[in-house]
Amino acid sequence: MIFSHDIVPRVIPSFHKALTKYGEKCFAWFGPTPAVLILDPEIIREIMSKNYVFQKPWGNPFTRLLAGGLASLETDKWAKHRKLINPAFHAEKLKHMVPAFQLSCGEMLSKWDEIVGNKGCCEVDVWPYLESMTGDVISRTAFGSCYEQGRKIFELQREQAKHIMEANRTVHIPGYRFLPTRFNRRMKEGKSEIESILNGMIKKRVKAMEEANNKNDLLGILLDSNFKEESGMSIKEVIEECKLFYFAGQETTASLLVWTMILLSKHNEWQARARDEVLQVFPMDNPGYQELNHLKIGAYKLGQTRLTRAVKQVSMILHEALRLYPPAALLARTSQKECRFGEVSLPAGVMLVLPAILLHRDPKIWGHDAKEFKPERFVSRAGQGQLAYFPFGWGPRMCIGQNFAMLEAKMAMAMILRRYSFELSPSYSHAPNTVITLQPQHGAHLILTKL
Repeated sequence: MIFSHDIVPRVIPSFHKALTKYGEKCFAWFGPTPAVLILDPEIIREIMSKNYVFQKPWGNPFTRLLAGGLASLETDKWAKHRKLINPAFHAEKLKHMVPAFQLSCGEMLSKWDEIVGNKGCCEVDVWPYLESMTGDVISRTAFGSCYEQGRKIFELQREQAKHIMEANRTVHIPGYRFLPTRFNRRMKEGKSEIESILNGMIKKRVKAMEEANNKNDLLGILLDSNFKEESGMSIKEVIEECKLFYFAGQETTASLLVWTMILLSKHNEWQARARDEVLQVFPMDNPGYQELNHLKIGAYKLGQTRLTRAVKQVSMILHEALRLYPPAALLARTSQKECRFGEVSLPAGVMLVLPAILLHRDPKIWGHDAKEFKPERFVSRAGQGQLAYFPFGWGPRMCIGQNFAMLEAKMAMAMILRRYSFELSPSYSHAPNTVITLQPQHGAHLILTKL
């Protein structure tokens, strides 16, 4: 498509068509299930705050082959797992993960240095490198291993994600997944292989813990929290949480970083402003936790800072990237009982679609320039106090890894901006595409210039 942030017709074409034809009060059929679009911020707030009443839809059974864990659990079981996993994402624990962020991003930049060489500038498709870097980060922070050891899991999960998107675009026939088709066999083989690798990693870690040799990574913290609980998770449940660590931890941050680089390539003035801030706040090559905190605003603050500057360029840019290109374009819930919103009454079982990508662009909330890249809108309280910005969800089920992802993104952007300037290559093709998360379908071809 022509470079534009008006990506709704491409990303959610069926809902865009329904909205255009029938207006805001519309619904669509997914097989026998009606899906109602919810565009009122106050109704969305109610739905997302009552997670026992409005639960995640069961969806296509193939989806559960990718990753189960916290994201797919409900009610008391969800609450139990959330309690056990919370310690791993505490702000104090995140401080210790900054060196892993630095090491992984530094390795990626070294690869770019080799490609650019003495030429000074070169075209690079940064998308696969960002995927590898965020994969390396989650491997190191979750399991204490490098990306090379976790590469097989990422390759398998990426393949699984593509298969799942194919399955979601076809009519689901109950029982079809049990037929020995080539597609079904490959999905199950991938699931078994991933679980086998993770099972081996977990067994080694449990043995190390028995020998009082536990590591302070996500898996170690999770297992320690689990062992302290009288009725903790089974090994199978821990494996599902690890699969979720791997997929969500890598895909979400890679999506955020690639769209941020694409946006800054198009808006050079903001790239320059962000670089100036990075060079001012980070006098050293590798920023630490406190320095990264200086790039924060409002509700995303992880700890106390001494900086009183009102404008935080990098933080605003990241939030604006999340507003325009949220990793999850749509969230969905299913009502467990009949519910009423104003004059509208909905029976139990109806799917409620919460379109972040539409709320993030609503001109009634964001103004006439809602489809434009303007990070300064995040200087003040964005969304006028309404629930119109929720890239990580909202309420009790807000993404547990939100602070992890934002800290990693800040580290990566700070290191990239110090080392390189970048602009869109003539070969760049703007094609936002959903493969679970929102990704550039044809890569992100940029011209990197060494500073």
